[in-house]
Amino acid sequence: MDWLSEWVAECAALPRDARVPAYFDDRYARFLTALEQGAIRAAVRGDDAVWRAVPWVKQGILLGFRFGRLVEMAGPPLQAFDKHTFPTRRFTVADNVRLVPGGSSVRRGAYVAPGVVCMPPMYINAGAHIGVGAMIDSHALVGSCAQVGQRVHVSAAAQIGGVLEPVNAAPVIIEDDVIIGGNCGIYEGTVVRAGAVLAAGAVLTRGTPVYDLVNETVLRGSADTPLEIPPNAVVVPGARAVRGAWGVAEGLSLQTPVIVKYRDEKTDLATALESWLR
Repeated sequence: MDWLSEWVAECAALPRDARVPAYFDDRYARFLTALEQGAIRAAVRGDDAVWRAVPWVKQGILLGFRFGRLVEMAGPPLQAFDKHTFPTRRFTVADNVRLVPGGSSVRRGAYVAPGVVCMPPMYINAGAHIGVGAMIDSHALVGSCAQVGQRVHVSAAAQIGGVLEPVNAAPVIIEDDVIIGGNCGIYEGTVVRAGAVLAAGAVLTRGTPVYDLVNETVLRGSADTPLEIPPNAVVVPGARAVRGAWGVAEGLSLQTPVIVKYRDEKTDLATALESWLR
């Protein structure tokens, strides 16, 4: 895909007031197709298990916003007005994706592997990568460039945040066999390692400290490193008391995710029903 990366770099270097390059639509469509086929992706895991963004891929997606024209994409009653570079992705039976009727939408440039189940209404944004056998449940959002592994269940109303800029910032990563409970929020490049379970309502951000009761430690992200949830960790919403006399007097506390255990046979039994839904 060297020619694609070279073309993206060439377009990105143009002045802001430059005209749309010749053959842009054709080459951009081929770029989106490469994303949809999984030939390129916005982040990759290295041999050291560290996830890193692929800047030129994210930059290519940004070109779609830069050079896209606002067009009407559908007629009433389901009208849409968006950049012509980001139409809704179309599937066929050969894709082996269950896109259940009811108002879901997948933007072009998203990889959706065979065996994925999409429950309505849900949304998958451009650059996202959804692994084999994953389920994206009702009212769930998978943001731009988010990487979701195999057999992951993103439960109803959960939000997987997107990260497009800066182009060298890694997006949210959800590794294989993770269970994300309803109304969870995972943002700012957080990495959830394989097999972890997030209970309903857990919210993770780069600035959120996570208290590990098992190992008696506090997990934090920083300006340079993401928050990482360890493999097989079971995370539940918790609270910690605020400091200061007035806060103590008022009985105030702050939301804090807590690792209460690591996955075991009892946890696996509680999530076993997942396979029957497929």
